[in-house]
Amino acid sequence: MPKVLIVEDEEPISLLLKYNLEAEGYSVEVCGRGDDAELLLRESVPDLLLLDWMLPGLSGIELCRRLRMREETERLPVIMLTARGEEAERIRGLSTGADDYVVKPFSVPELMARVRAILRRASPEVVSTTLRSGDIELDRETHRVRRNALEIHLGPTEFRLLEFLMTSPGRVFSREQLLDGVWGHDVYVDERTVDVHVGRLRKALNKGRAKDPIRTVRGAGYAFNDQFAMA
Repeated sequence: MPKVLIVEDEEPISLLLKYNLEAEGYSVEVCGRGDDAELLLRESVPDLLLLDWMLPGLSGIELCRRLRMREETERLPVIMLTARGEEAERIRGLSTGADDYVVKPFSVPELMARVRAILRRASPEVVSTTLRSGDIELDRETHRVRRNALEIHLGPTEFRLLEFLMTSPGRVFSREQLLDGVWGHDVYVDERTVDVHVGRLRKALNKGRAKDPIRTVRGAGYAFNDQFAMA
């Protein structure tokens, strides 16, 4: 299980990141101060660091600089989170040693894709590019889905929806949680849109007498059936 440390002093953002990373199967720790994060990183080095630029105690840019000077953390993948979008600031962040740079407000699906991409490059052994359950196989790199070895053609939203559900089999997600995880919190979409896309996904997956892998939980939301793989 890949380990991610989030260093972010804005609690709504850190909670959003923690929720979405855990939904994708990551082990997540959160810290709100730069100086506290430096101590944590001396005790244990994660697989990836999500680091806010402006932090109390010690700035993210200074923490990143110090990490690059230590042998234990000189190759630690770092994604810098910041409200600073100017080109000069991006160059400064990357020059200090950040591997990627994300400007707030950001798209959650895009950030998750960046996390996977960086981990694939830095630690390919900790990131699975293929999700499998029962007779369904989802390939994150090629964006292909197969069922019983036959290719299933999905639109980009249905693909992200299936991927999101398959990363946490058995877990029930509300429509609001699916909107945040699949569409992103900064995009306004009516909750009924979730039902439409779930319907499209089911129609694509459930050809013939194939068993429906998506479970509807009345009054709660949807889940990828954790019993599906054993059927």
